[in-house]
Amino acid sequence: MGEKTGLNNAAGSENKARRLVISGYYGFRNSGDEAVLKSILTALEESALQTGVTVEPVVLSADPEWTARQYGVEAVHRMKLAEVRQALSSSDGLISGGGSLLQDATGLGSIPYYLGIMEMARWAGKPTFVYAQGIGPVNRKLFQPFISRAFRRAAYLSVRDDESAQLLRRYGVGADRIDVVPDPVMGLPLGGAADVAPPAAGEDTPPVVGVSVRFWRSDRADLDRTAAALEALAGRHRVRLRFLPFHQGSDEDASRYVMERLGAAAGLAELAPSHEDPQLMLREVSRCALLIGMRLHSLIYAANRRVPLLGISYDPKIDQFLHRLGQRPAGTTESIDPHFFAEDAVHLLNHPDQWHESTDSAITRLKQEAIRPAQQIIQSIRI
Repeated sequence: MGEKTGLNNAAGSENKARRLVISGYYGFRNSGDEAVLKSILTALEESALQTGVTVEPVVLSADPEWTARQYGVEAVHRMKLAEVRQALSSSDGLISGGGSLLQDATGLGSIPYYLGIMEMARWAGKPTFVYAQGIGPVNRKLFQPFISRAFRRAAYLSVRDDESAQLLRRYGVGADRIDVVPDPVMGLPLGGAADVAPPAAGEDTPPVVGVSVRFWRSDRADLDRTAAALEALAGRHRVRLRFLPFHQGSDEDASRYVMERLGAAAGLAELAPSHEDPQLMLREVSRCALLIGMRLHSLIYAANRRVPLLGISYDPKIDQFLHRLGQRPAGTTESIDPHFFAEDAVHLLNHPDQWHESTDSAITRLKQEAIRPAQQIIQSIRI
């Protein structure tokens, strides 16, 4: 990214810099969420350059020193409310998103926190912009009117799928106010990330199958089923299974758990580094012949790089993204048939051209549309 003096530093000195606070699940070393942030910053930079606006991002982060170092932007601690209030007061607006911020599946604190940040911006008299959020699941009805009020007051509102838009309409948000756009990561470029070691050359080199797993069920039966499915694949086709941890620590442990249960296929598996730079993980995915993913952003990375993919669903957001590509999950955390899973995977490995024919136009459209929220926000703040 640019230096801390702002995005599009080439703008004329007469152009007042616009400060935008960005709120999301940042600074936790989750590759998917960090890719969202990187994508938003990149899209803002491109849009600012096109319109002659200078933007100074201020990121709310769980680790502001790391975020500032990683992206070259100003950052403040997301839980130090006095610092957040000061950042909002000196800003020209708040970007909330992207990601699945407004959901109560992983706990009760997420929705109040992110709506609270939006309310703080409103108290400071600043516009709020909702950037490609995925809404839900919202299992507790008490949250619904608060979501509706915050989003009806937003200066710009975008969500990343039709299902999120339908949910907001049920909450009373006008359909004409909701812009349905792709996840920001669809627009993330490969960039100048350092290369990773390529697979050994040779005609007999098996294709690399990227695997993204995470802990979900407490009994880990989902990971046991995933291991059985991967073992079935390895029994049908020579492959090299490269596990890609998208969340430092927990995904590495989940990957090792599955690797230990691969049986005869264990010797074909390896664990990739847990990259802090999302573009390094994007490059990892680009080297795969097939991506099998539980993490949503592992699937989005694959689509971004036009790598054939199979999704294992643990959340409606997986189904929603696959639907946009004309696909369905190859299994869920509740049920995976190893035989049919292996059959689907082998077909993709042997006939990637068919996958490209069915998905390339959709992927091209998603990549083109991913920058639209940034363009809308820049147009709004430059007036």
